[in-house]
Amino acid sequence: MPYPPPPRRSPGPRRRSLLASAAGAALLTGCSSDSDATSRAERDGGTSSAAERSRARAARDSAALLDHYDAVLAMHPALAVRLAPLRAEVLRHVEAFGGARAAASPSAPSSAGASPSASATASGPATASGPAAGQPSAAPVPADPRAALAGLAAAERTLADARTAQLLGVPGEQARLLASVAAAGAAHVYLLTEGAK
Repeated sequence: MPYPPPPRRSPGPRRRSLLASAAGAALLTGCSSDSDATSRAERDGGTSSAAERSRARAARDSAALLDHYDAVLAMHPALAVRLAPLRAEVLRHVEAFGGARAAASPSAPSSAGASPSASATASGPATASGPAAGQPSAAPVPADPRAALAGLAAAERTLADARTAQLLGVPGEQARLLASVAAAGAAHVYLLTEGAK
């Protein structure tokens, strides 16, 4: 005598188990959403202030680099054709990070022995009270144009390296902006060093 076939069940979950799972998921979501929202707000508040500090530091660094370009242009006006597009890019970087700078570059040095800090101060308002980490230092501009370009390339390289190092500590959009500006700085280094060869 053959055994009777087992009762037919539909493959997959039963209606009761689906309802119980949905109710359990709703309870878990309802219980954890308040604490998750609170912790998310705390995280975002900390991240946004870190991003704001990073953005302000990047604006100060770009403004200092812009001052370096202005100092080189004040000392070597013959380099204006070559440096004008690069300076314009650095000015756009300052603006992208939220800084405000004067758009005009010095057309001629006020005196042959003008110091870079004096010409940088005359070219626009300072946006920082002191140098930040990774910020190019205000070194005197060499009298030799090649040496001045090499110093400018070194300042661009230092700043691009510092921005690359900062990428892991900032959130998405800020990291993308820093990466883009660091890549532009690396391209500036190439243009400044390859033209001297």
